[in-house]
Amino acid sequence: MTITLIILGLIVALVGIIGCILPVIPGPPLSYASLFILSIAKNWEPFNMTFLIFMGVVLVAVLLVDYIFPAIGARRYGASRTGVWCALIGMLVGIFFIPPWGMFIGAFAGAVIGELAFGKKAKEALKAGWGIFVGTMAGIGVKLAFCGAVLFFYVKALW
Repeated sequence: MTITLIILGLIVALVGIIGCILPVIPGPPLSYASLFILSIAKNWEPFNMTFLIFMGVVLVAVLLVDYIFPAIGARRYGASRTGVWCALIGMLVGIFFIPPWGMFIGAFAGAVIGELAFGKKAKEALKAGWGIFVGTMAGIGVKLAFCGAVLFFYVKALW
């Protein structure tokens, strides 16, 4: 049973890393869950409650940052609300038609189309699309850093 839980936890942690890129998989929460799976498998020895609570707080911060960064990127590069909403719609549409890269292409295209429809010039629309892309990449980077740290702690606790 212990080996099964350890393998399950490792799989969950790895799927969590994949989920950092694919928005249909909740990456950081899955990675965080792997810490609990390992703790249960090893009778709560590898991680104390303080560590698990700390990582839970970091998880919440990571999730908030993941939602905030694209908006910051959009605003910094001059996107309007219409551009941001169209980027979100483009991201969702892109996921279904060109997974997983459609998310990025769709967000960029949606922002550009939204800005053009809003009456901005092509250069400004492209700049807004780039801002949303940069913000999205920054959010993914933060999620990958968190999930990578969780995987590090997971593997370290096995030794």
